[in-house]
Amino acid sequence: MNNSTELIGRSVDDATAKKFKQWQIRTIFGSMIGYALFYVVRKNLSMAIPGMEADAALHFSKADLGIFLTLNGVVYGISKFVNGFLGDRLNARYFMMFGLAMCAICNFIFGMSSVVWLFGLMWILNGWFQGTGYPPCARLLSHWVHPKQLATKMSIWNTSHSIGAFVAIVICGYVVSLGWRWCFYVPAIITIVGVLFIWVMLRDTPTSVGLPEIAVGKQKETVEHKKTNKEFNAILRKRVFCNPYIWILSIANFFVYTVRFAFLDWGPSMLQQWLGVTPAESGWMVGGFEIFGLAGMLLSGWMTDRYFRGRGARVCLICMILTMVFVGLFWVWHTNGLPLIGSIALLFAVGFFIYGPQALIGIVATNLATKEAAATAVGLTGIFAYASTVLSGWGIGALVDHFSTKTASGAVDFSAGWSYAFGVLIVAALIGSLILALVWKAKADGYDD
Repeated sequence: MNNSTELIGRSVDDATAKKFKQWQIRTIFGSMIGYALFYVVRKNLSMAIPGMEADAALHFSKADLGIFLTLNGVVYGISKFVNGFLGDRLNARYFMMFGLAMCAICNFIFGMSSVVWLFGLMWILNGWFQGTGYPPCARLLSHWVHPKQLATKMSIWNTSHSIGAFVAIVICGYVVSLGWRWCFYVPAIITIVGVLFIWVMLRDTPTSVGLPEIAVGKQKETVEHKKTNKEFNAILRKRVFCNPYIWILSIANFFVYTVRFAFLDWGPSMLQQWLGVTPAESGWMVGGFEIFGLAGMLLSGWMTDRYFRGRGARVCLICMILTMVFVGLFWVWHTNGLPLIGSIALLFAVGFFIYGPQALIGIVATNLATKEAAATAVGLTGIFAYASTVLSGWGIGALVDHFSTKTASGAVDFSAGWSYAFGVLIVAALIGSLILALVWKAKADGYDD
């Protein structure tokens, strides 16, 4: 292959190849930052939770706050699926801008609220508009990146998850000292600026800027044309709804996200109440979990293209098994009273390995469904991913509440509750590993089907 063939799948002149490469880099970077900002107004709640629990005017328990996490996650999963259909048909640039602006508005109102029904309504609406973030990005990347390079470049793009969560956790770790409401005001202001950034940086497809579409497999000799509704529905049936591998990946994603969200959403509370660290220290520790996750997803994407010939499902299985091992070691280490530094190292190891399947499941689904149905496929995996918040949000919160005890002084001891929670996470990682084993034989992509 010459450079243009590797880039676009067909031979083009040097000027066209150069322009395509520039727009590809711009699209990856622009959508990365844009999607990271969705996380800034989603993962801020976890740093506000201890302050909301302590706010006597609110009277919230862990189970109550877990319901917020669950409702947001379930609605987000449904929204990601529904908006996946729209994401395959609408202009990705404007779709993403609209969703991010609405998330910022929901955060402003949540921060000003003091009644339960308004908290719930705003966080449910935030969950719905969060679902407009990933589908346009899946469309953008599948149109701008050749499938043979998608695992590596989309793994780079997937660092947006960790970047956004890191920014949210660290910033909120400091502004929470002004009051938990600032955990919503500051991220909302940041994301409003981000809407303008998306408008400047992104365009929908290569043809939007006068460039050729990527040609792949049997599509190399065909001319791109707008699909009719009947043709589009037939593609979805074949490549998504009648594709067993997409369903298996989706179910596995439930357990991947159970582990990931339990650490990300409950991490600050768990670290403060079980390990005894300060709010700022817990912010940096969860931030470190994200940074090591960033390194893990980059390595897993590179290994998929370099050593596994694009078969990302195999890398997912290996990472999930190692996640289970390190979650177990974290639990054993702390319950035996061993030094805090070891707990921190094991926490970072969990982050490193769980972000491999978190990033790759979407990439595998995108390649198997092809660019014609990429947003719908990742939408389906997203429903299962965010359905996991029933377990990782409300389930973990209720479990920790139930098994926690009161000391002689009347204070609540959460140690037993968090210990039981880790037992659940070990089992979740085991089940996820067994399900991912069923996708071991999946091909690298579906373009020749």
